[in-house]
Amino acid sequence: MLRGVSAISPDAKGRVALPKRYREELDALCDGVFVCTIDHQLPCLLLYPLPEWERIEAKLSRLSSLNPAERRLQRLLLGHAFECEMDGQGRILIAPTLRDYAGLNGKAMLVGQLNKFEIWNSDKWQQQIDQDIQHQAESADALSDRLSNLSL
Repeated sequence: MLRGVSAISPDAKGRVALPKRYREELDALCDGVFVCTIDHQLPCLLLYPLPEWERIEAKLSRLSSLNPAERRLQRLLLGHAFECEMDGQGRILIAPTLRDYAGLNGKAMLVGQLNKFEIWNSDKWQQQIDQDIQHQAESADALSDRLSNLSL
């Protein structure tokens, strides 16, 4: 289960070390092989364990290349997909184009999302959290049926 937030820092080569608490589980889940791509809606990256990414690819392959919106989504997610493997020190290499997209030039945040991680520039992460909290407070009365029935 990929959850929680961890501060990470890309090194000069663009590698990030995954926190130790995830490494054993990730080795068992995907032999340390991941696919990293952009988030098409937010300025962050998505890091999928390979088996989870293969499920996403299967869904994307069923989209129509003749539908412009579906083709755009395929182009963005598949076109930016980069396979990366965890090394012996628990590091993965993030491709330069992906680092540029997310602004990963210093401190970063690794955010567990159950089946994947989001990787954020630290400042953009804080801005997004502030925005999410504000939006949630402002729209508390306009919850969807699923959120209304969610008991936390």
